[in-house]
Amino acid sequence: MTSLNSHGLRFAFGTLTVLPVRVTRWDRETARAGMLCAPVAGLAVGVLAAVPGSLLLWGGAGPLLAAVASAAVPAALTRGLHLDGLADTADGLGSGKPADDALRIMKQSDIGPFGVITLLFVLLAQVAALQRLYAEGWAQGAVAAVASAAVARLVLTLASRRGVPAARPEGLGAAVAGTVPAAGAWAAGLVVVAGCAGAGALLGGSGALRYALAAVAGPVAAGLLLRHCVRRFGGVTGDVFGALAETAATVTLVCLALG
Repeated sequence: MTSLNSHGLRFAFGTLTVLPVRVTRWDRETARAGMLCAPVAGLAVGVLAAVPGSLLLWGGAGPLLAAVASAAVPAALTRGLHLDGLADTADGLGSGKPADDALRIMKQSDIGPFGVITLLFVLLAQVAALQRLYAEGWAQGAVAAVASAAVARLVLTLASRRGVPAARPEGLGAAVAGTVPAAGAWAAGLVVVAGCAGAGALLGGSGALRYALAAVAGPVAAGLLLRHCVRRFGGVTGDVFGALAETAATVTLVCLALG
């Protein structure tokens, strides 16, 4: 079990980040463990995103530059794959074409108008929300960056649960689709929501409720997108996973900013 957990962590960090972790096993059992560990990879990404934002704020750069830094780090730590998946998914959905044609559009290397517009507004929303939070203090911005990154990877765990099919027979989507037992996926969800609530409680006031609601809102929004993608494409792909992660992160941050 310890060995499987180790391989699962390697799978999570090796496939979801650019951190120098070598994936030593690539099978369904390891994929299941890896996707259950996805929020842990998100936690690491969030911490690394919070550091430059907090340092810039302490240095007097202001909340806007702090927000830009905290939004840029997750993109860099994934080589932009989640943002690319978001753009490709937007192009596929926006094309209005049958599933096979839409999937072919998503595999193309270029980004169409739907993808460009979606990327623009999602990144603007993330930066605007983080700016609002950093304006409340470095702790609010830093904790929000960590929470949104963890929630973003949690939705990958939820999207890998049994009953969610793959749209293609190859690729990351096919490797992880249907690997996670539903009970394990929902248990991971409870752990992440509880962790966010605990972090919010440390900030005082109604922080626990604020962060718990935001940690629920992100997966709910991503779940609606997942349902639509399964209907349109016949299942999930690596691009859809990227779109789900960015959707959850954005909705979480916006909900925190509204608080």
